Amino acid sequence: MAIVLNPNQAVSLDKLLEQVDTRGLDWKIKNSSNQPLPSIYGLGSLNNAGKTEISFLSNAKFFPHLLKTEAAAVILPQKAVDHLPDTVPFAMVICENPYLMYARIAQWFDSFRLNNIPKQIHPSAIVAPDAIIEQGVSIGPLAVIESGVRIAAGCIIGASCVIGKNSEIGDNSILYANVTLYHDVIVGQRCILHSGSVIGADGFGFAPDNSHEKGAWCKISQLGRVVLGNDVEIGACTTVDRGAIEDTVIGNGVKLDNQIMIGHNVKIGDHTAMAACVGIAGSTQIGTRCTVAGAGMVSGHITIGDDVHISGGSAVTSDILEPGRYTGVFPIAAHGVWQKNAAVLQQLAQLRRRIQQLEKK
Repeated sequence: MAIVLNPNQAVSLDKLLEQVDTRGLDWKIKNSSNQPLPSIYGLGSLNNAGKTEISFLSNAKFFPHLLKTEAAAVILPQKAVDHLPDTVPFAMVICENPYLMYARIAQWFDSFRLNNIPKQIHPSAIVAPDAIIEQGVSIGPLAVIESGVRIAAGCIIGASCVIGKNSEIGDNSILYANVTLYHDVIVGQRCILHSGSVIGADGFGFAPDNSHEKGAWCKISQLGRVVLGNDVEIGACTTVDRGAIEDTVIGNGVKLDNQIMIGHNVKIGDHTAMAACVGIAGSTQIGTRCTVAGAGMVSGHITIGDDVHISGGSAVTSDILEPGRYTGVFPIAAHGVWQKNAAVLQQLAQLRRRIQQLEKK
């Protein structure tokens, strides 16, 4: 149950959908109960939604929950409607992509929270005199905005954030508490950076240096930047290292989960997504629309093409240029090939015994 509006803020179902961003979605309301359209206060799951909430059905296995839900309205595809009785106690929003419709409605509800954040600079924040802060920006307590920084209109900078010298943040981006941008970091429009993320720290660059002591290292100063495109989201405690000479570049619409490591000089193409605990070593190039599942590891100085999908826990140590799903660590292979090899590996003990018996004969 997620009641997010006060009763005086509730809107009728039709007015709600008029205000939600429904671009690219076809939908219609069907109300079989002959009652007025309900007023909606919030969102809820089919199991827990109350009589003032809207829910959704995107997976057929949850259809039995639909028959018991107390939700005021449900987003669902036509094939689900076809299996319902003629009269149901909830209003129906018929949409063939209910999950996306739910996501858009959730954004609409969250906008109330964001709009209630005061558009002001907290007295305890430290802002350099030459920093450019445009209209409608919120800067929270104890934030530090260094010299040459530019923060565009509508941004929200949370408590104790540090924005390093000459960094830029595009329109309507959000930095939650304790985000750190080093110097010369570029953040695009409508980005979301979650707490503890660090953008622009030095990459892991050291040259062997035996001139003074055997086995010592000489630091390679990291002189590049980090450039984030528009609509990028970076999870809590994720780090993106600055380039050594060239920039580390994160494309438009990239989504990075919590606790991810992106090495220096990495290039990530538009709309690629990575789940928690992924590690991308330096100077690797990853194409557009790729996914890397949790704990996937990618070696440095390799290329991954467009539309490549890496399964969780896989280790990528060489180029992947053909689209598809890839899995495994022994070594990585096309998913279908990996499954066949995995099935054989499970029978290795039996195969060994059979070979031993044949050898005895």
